[in-house]
Amino acid sequence: MPVIAHVDMDAFYVAVELRRRPELRGRPVWVGGANRGVVLSASYEARAFGVEGGMSSTRARRLCPDAVAIQPDYDAYEAASEGVFAIFSTITPQVEKVSLDEGFLDITGTRRLLGEPEQVGELIRALVADEQGIPCSVGVAPTKLIAKMSSNRAKPNGLFRVLPGDVIAFLHPLPVEKVWGIGPATTGALNKLGLYTVGDVAHTPKSTLQRAFGARAGGELWEFSWGIDGRRVVATEASERSVGSQETFGKDTDDLGLVTTELLRISARVASRMRQARVVGRTVTLSLRFADFRTVQKSLTLPYPTDVTSEIHAAACRLLAAYRLERPRLRRVGVRVEKVLDVDQVATQPALDEPEHGWREAERAADAAIARFGPDAVSRATLTRRRGQG
Repeated sequence: MPVIAHVDMDAFYVAVELRRRPELRGRPVWVGGANRGVVLSASYEARAFGVEGGMSSTRARRLCPDAVAIQPDYDAYEAASEGVFAIFSTITPQVEKVSLDEGFLDITGTRRLLGEPEQVGELIRALVADEQGIPCSVGVAPTKLIAKMSSNRAKPNGLFRVLPGDVIAFLHPLPVEKVWGIGPATTGALNKLGLYTVGDVAHTPKSTLQRAFGARAGGELWEFSWGIDGRRVVATEASERSVGSQETFGKDTDDLGLVTTELLRISARVASRMRQARVVGRTVTLSLRFADFRTVQKSLTLPYPTDVTSEIHAAACRLLAAYRLERPRLRRVGVRVEKVLDVDQVATQPALDEPEHGWREAERAADAAIARFGPDAVSRATLTRRRGQG
């Protein structure tokens, strides 16, 4: 039986903005125009006043005059989305991207390495919260339809699983508009037929639904009402495997010391993901985005495959030095290790002067401590000092 997870970021645009404006947490906030245009995303505090995505800013301001409106920063949202999906790729290669802020993961085969489906879902939530600083909700179920509806039930910032034997009990009491894919027009048409719950639809003859909605749509309505959904997770990208991460600065910077420290943080994140996914790689790519949104990247191939933070960071710093930058205004930096291979397929040859137990063993021990005690259990002194100074 397939096990599918649907992961949905909670109030995604707002969540990304609150990372750099934490003083706004707990207040009604929306991303979009202040007094004109539309609301793109609203915090749950703003939603309590009736503000929601797609609403005009004028109406939103009438409903919640004290809310803070933030102009959208699409570059930051794209970067956060890339970071989130990079996390997903360390869980399973079967990741289907639905939009910037939601995707499906086929986690059927992850039990042996990562535990039960609920544990995998909680791991996803923890990694997204730790690495991207944003909340997400996870639904776990035997089909995409039920996984999507389960993540809605889990909101905000939760996890909900529907077991195969509980699908009908979960579905049938729900209003028809809660079914993924049923919009206002179909809801109205079903209500006119006296069908208000999914159970009402399920106990209507399929032929009746097909006469009312057409052979295909009517048939799908009946199947969905019984939890029948044969759609599988289709990996969005079948490209060469890679593991990467990036960070958008709170404000543009020309401090190369700060950039170097941030590259260490990113390299540690990438290396940790690689060890978790049990892969190693030789090609390190550094990407830089400048204040004018110009983006450049360089790559370096190491003599041997690695998953060690210091080796990835050293390569990234060599690439940074190769640009010979003088007071650049940098907006975003990223590190990616490409052409990765399963660690079991690669024979690593240590140098003759390399100690028997080195950084790889130390970092694996740190991984184990973090997995047991949380993300703050172990940290490099340089990163701790920088974080404390900030």
